[in-house]
Amino acid sequence: MPLEDEKLYGNNADGTKNEEYCIYCYKDGDFTSNISMEEMMNFCIEKMIEVHPDMDKEQVSSMMKEIFPKLKRWQ
Repeated sequence: MPLEDEKLYGNNADGTKNEEYCIYCYKDGDFTSNISMEEMMNFCIEKMIEVHPDMDKEQVSSMMKEIFPKLKRWQ
């Protein structure tokens, strides 16, 4: 998720904003769910299509397969 708006930042255990993870993935210094990268991609595909109806499932899946492995959480 692009973190262009500070309102989307997750928060650390001490309550400070975390600029690396969003509010949906990171809360109180920990990830909100313990799922694999593949599970996260499958979860996000439909959400992404809702936000970008001009993209189909194959396009979104391809994009996520390119981006997700580069994200800090999955390295």
